[in-house]
Amino acid sequence: MTKYVIFSFFLVLIYPLGVDLYLTGLTAIASDLNASEVTLHHAFSIYLMGMVSSMLIAGWCSDNLGRKPVILFGTLIFFLASLSAGLSITEKQFLISRFFQGSGSGFCYVVTFAILRDTLTEQQRAKVLSMINGITCIIPVLAPVLGFIILLYCEWSMMFYLMGAYSLLVFIFCFLGIKETYHKKEIKIKKVNLSVIKPTTESFLTHYFLSRLLISCLGMAVILTYVNISPIVVMQQMNYSTGEYSILMTSLAMISMTISFLMPKILMKYRYKHILSVGLICFGIGIIFLFIGKKSDMRWFFITFALCGSGFALLFGIIMSQALSPFSQRAGVASSVLGISQLSFSSLYIWVMGWIEVSSINMLVVILFISCIVGTLFLCFPRFTEQKKVKYNV
Repeated sequence: MTKYVIFSFFLVLIYPLGVDLYLTGLTAIASDLNASEVTLHHAFSIYLMGMVSSMLIAGWCSDNLGRKPVILFGTLIFFLASLSAGLSITEKQFLISRFFQGSGSGFCYVVTFAILRDTLTEQQRAKVLSMINGITCIIPVLAPVLGFIILLYCEWSMMFYLMGAYSLLVFIFCFLGIKETYHKKEIKIKKVNLSVIKPTTESFLTHYFLSRLLISCLGMAVILTYVNISPIVVMQQMNYSTGEYSILMTSLAMISMTISFLMPKILMKYRYKHILSVGLICFGIGIIFLFIGKKSDMRWFFITFALCGSGFALLFGIIMSQALSPFSQRAGVASSVLGISQLSFSSLYIWVMGWIEVSSINMLVVILFISCIVGTLFLCFPRFTEQKKVKYNV
């Protein structure tokens, strides 16, 4: 089991690596490709589009072909796309490469959660998924520093070659060291009065799953909105340098990472409902500090940024584990539904807010407020917080 947990940690890092590592080289990339930085910022959305496109089929493939083939395929796509991005000489080639990078990472992201569903109990899964959030925070911590060092001694293309090398290592790890974790279970049936007992179908249209899906979408939207607006707020509005911004984001990511790694101990001491409540309270307090920052010193925003990461760290592992718990035979598709919904909702929210010209800070205020209200409503009603026992039709 330990080997699969460690492998999942390596596998899930592919997604944030593709998001964060190249950001410090954005100016150099724009200069070499004769593109505007504004245009290249679309590479983030294109990367997410690539992830969503592959998630549409990754879940089905992993439930029907197995987890291992999907991982090998995803890491191979990411490897080739990374090389293509590093070799790009035009803006178009770069953006296309980013799309396929996202596609490769989407396959890997979905299967990460499916593997954990295959190999861990619900309590173990909640702890490991919380730690996975901490693991993914390592990349935002290290990426600005690593990117800065790369640019000191190499061209920006080396960032993408490094991404490709990492995915190749994961490919080798999977090929040589990982066995298939998914095996279709034959359901035993009994005859009672000439009737056959059949288990109910694992459905995605239950209150339990849909409530977790919605809360996870809102939580992801909070994090991606915060990440998306932070360069605008910190560097453009507050006039921080790139180096100062990197130090700030590293410090904020370390706060989230610390809480994520403390989650196994927190989960042993406190009930899930209480932990989720504290996470939502973090979001609520974050709104207050945004208003304080707007009225006085903008540095109050940094407290909100820290609370966004902290609240998400408290919510993520529990919500994802609970959402996956009803699905033993459809864990791959369930992971796809979660991933697609989270990224699609977040991207759509950011795009709509930008289209109607909502300011960066107000964009974060709105999603924090909605998350607090919806999360609190679900926690207050047992119908949405309790999982029904499996029933059998005779």
